[in-house]
Order: sequence, then C-alpha cells, then structure tokens
Amino acid sequence: MKVDQCMCKNVVCADQDTTVTDIAKLMSENHVGCIPICDFNKNVVGLITDRDITLRSVACGKDSNNTKASEIMTTKIYKVNPTSEVSEASKIMCDCQVKRIPVIEGNTIVGMLTLGDLANNNNVSSTEVSNTVEGICNCKNHQNNM
Repeated sequence: MKVDQCMCKNVVCADQDTTVTDIAKLMSENHVGCIPICDFNKNVVGLITDRDITLRSVACGKDSNNTKASEIMTTKIYKVNPTSEVSEASKIMCDCQVKRIPVIEGNTIVGMLTLGDLANNNNVSSTEVSNTVEGICNCKNHQNNM
C-alpha cells in the first residue's frame, strides 16, 4: 500500500515566526500533536510537537507568547513521498523513533503519516503496526537490556 492511501491530507502548517502559544492553539483546534513549520513555498523547515513545546519551551521557562517556532522546532526532518510504500515509511519511523512523518512531493508538504493513521487503516496489518510501535519505542532493545 502507498503512503498516499493512508496519510492525512489536511495538514495545518505554520511559519517560523508563529509564537509557541499560537502553535499550541493550532494543535488544540485541529486535534493534532505536531505542526509542520514551513517557508512561504510550503517547504518543511521544521516540526513542532507537543513534546517540543513541553521540553523546549515550558520546561525552560520561555515565554510562549514571545517565543517563535524557529526557536524550539526540530529541524532534522525524516520524510517520505506519497508513492512510497507504507512499509518503507514504517521502517523510517522505527529507525528514527518518530511517531509522525511528513509526506513531501516536489519539496512541498502534501500530508502527514502518523502512527494513528497506520493503526486506523484496515489495510495495514496489526503486525506491522505492532512492529512499528516496538521500533519507535525501541521496546525490543529495552527489554533485552533489562
């Protein structure tokens, strides 16, 4: 199955000057835990997750009304294209331990693929979803180290 058959196509983006408060509001209004940060051409230059807000803003005592997205965003972006196989995206998510991955076509964001998208798609096997979860949380290695 191809990524474009499983991904969320309604992606809400923000720019680098958007405040952390406004990013959090976008997350709340759209019921998402990640906002891609894009330039004026919709090229992804970063991602902000709810965890980034907690660890890179709140925990550091930053003023979320005056802190810009560019100050806390993750800039190392793992991505796939719409015609990639879901199994390829799953492997990237496992290897990089990320729950969400932007779907890029011609340098422009066209969707997001999340662990939830995989779990909610009847065409993705429960084994693949389980393996992806284990890979993301590195459960196998953690259990072997106990």
